[in-house]
Amino acid sequence: MRPWIKWTTVAVAGLVFVLAVLYVNRMELALGAIGFMVRASGPVGPEQEVQWAAGADFESANPGDRPPNIVMIVADDLGWNDLTVGGGGVAGGTVPTPAIDSIAEDGANFVNGYAANGTCAPSRAALMSGRYGTRFGFEFTPTPPGMMQIVPMLSEGDGSRLRPAIFNEDVETVPYEEMGMPPSEITIAELLQQQGYHTGHIGKWHLGRSGGMLPHDQGFDESLLMSSGLYLPEDDPDVVNSKQDFDPIDRFLWAALRFAASFNGGADFEPGGYLTDYYTDEAIKFIEANKNRPFFLYLAHWAPHTPLQATRADYEALSHIENHRERVYAAMIRALDRSVGRVLEAIERNGLADETVVLFTSDNGGAGYIGLPEVNDPFRGWKITLFEGGIHVPFFVKWPGQIQPGTRVEDPVHHFDFYATAAAAAGAPLPTDRVVDGVDLLPHARGEAESPPHDALFWRSGASQSARVGDWKLNVSDPPGRAWLFDLSVDPNEMNDLAQERPDKLAELQSALAVHNAEQPPPLWSAQVTMPINLDKDLTQVDEPDDEYIYWSN
Repeated sequence: MRPWIKWTTVAVAGLVFVLAVLYVNRMELALGAIGFMVRASGPVGPEQEVQWAAGADFESANPGDRPPNIVMIVADDLGWNDLTVGGGGVAGGTVPTPAIDSIAEDGANFVNGYAANGTCAPSRAALMSGRYGTRFGFEFTPTPPGMMQIVPMLSEGDGSRLRPAIFNEDVETVPYEEMGMPPSEITIAELLQQQGYHTGHIGKWHLGRSGGMLPHDQGFDESLLMSSGLYLPEDDPDVVNSKQDFDPIDRFLWAALRFAASFNGGADFEPGGYLTDYYTDEAIKFIEANKNRPFFLYLAHWAPHTPLQATRADYEALSHIENHRERVYAAMIRALDRSVGRVLEAIERNGLADETVVLFTSDNGGAGYIGLPEVNDPFRGWKITLFEGGIHVPFFVKWPGQIQPGTRVEDPVHHFDFYATAAAAAGAPLPTDRVVDGVDLLPHARGEAESPPHDALFWRSGASQSARVGDWKLNVSDPPGRAWLFDLSVDPNEMNDLAQERPDKLAELQSALAVHNAEQPPPLWSAQVTMPINLDKDLTQVDEPDDEYIYWSN
């Protein structure tokens, strides 16, 4: 063999070997690159004290004219079965949630409360705007660079997924910072500002980071923003972590997140402790600084969203839970409930209980990718899906003296109703230059309403769409070109598909959904991928050919 042929053969073989190694390790290399870019994006400064503005006393000829304070607490990915108020609870009900439960017990429990979407950001857009997010093009959840490309590839590599994701190769990429709620929307904070309220935001936002879309540009006088997503540094001695190698989203988050906050658009700094407790500390300071004037506090917790991180104290308090992942998750629920309890105590301690409206919900249902199959029991489906497990959420309103304790409301209600309810409590007129979908729920909580708040409700996430008309629920997914029809009055868990038996009802709901869709403008940015989601199995379970799926676009 000639020498140059020999060396060419060796070089080709070496190149093939290198390419093979790169291919086999492509996901780890990609995650490493993402982590490098995050670290290179700029430093996180040391902890700094947040100075909340203290207001002057509320002045009025009639002290009774002071409008009520409004505190809206939103959990992230809280499962229906995470709370003990309905007889459930994590780890067989052994992790009580008395503080969160008390909001429902001391006020109104809207037992058919719905999130605006199966994922976080569109739900938050509805909470803030009082409208379907699709009315202003907010259909999909903003995701950081690389996430929607790498997550499907991570999941396909383990061999358990039978249906591949579908990539939109022609999508025009919009920068993450520019994906958000347009400044032209009138937020509940802006509405309450006009009534003389001092407005504060603490925690998650996820409604845009540039072009006037940050909280302090959208009606909040003060904003303590969650800049990233670790609850504590991964190697902090006070933290207990649970990493799910079977979950591609979890693997991405551990690579991409930092421990960081910012205040009113300033530089990132390290929060002063475990994130859930830190937000609570700051919420209490905000309440105390504003006790003498009407205030609106939007406390947007990250808990119990992944990455799963608990304080060591909370983890050790739950030694009866054998599964490590469940124990960390339960400890996070424990911290969330403690947070709510401390906020309620601060309201009481400052003499504000009778003049404060407390609203509580979750942005969507519990996630199947955490590997805890009972998280949304008894409902079917997970976060991301528009089945009940994804959108049927805790929905509580408390206002002493205005709402009788133990009130139970069966009518379906929606996230955007919090907007109209808060506005009504504050005496703020709703905008008249646009459609406001939300309805004031106070008459329904008082038993004064003569008709349900909504005849129909709708949801849309690209390939996956849904409608509820009366007690009938339509779920549509295309792909695979499937429609499910359920009578929730007898089948609230969506187990008995009546699409074949009731073609009349199927056609009625399909028509209602089509009419609704015709009123919505195109999305502000395009979905990058359409992914299959197993309706009945979490990510610890292997897919089988007969499993039922929806497809989710984002």
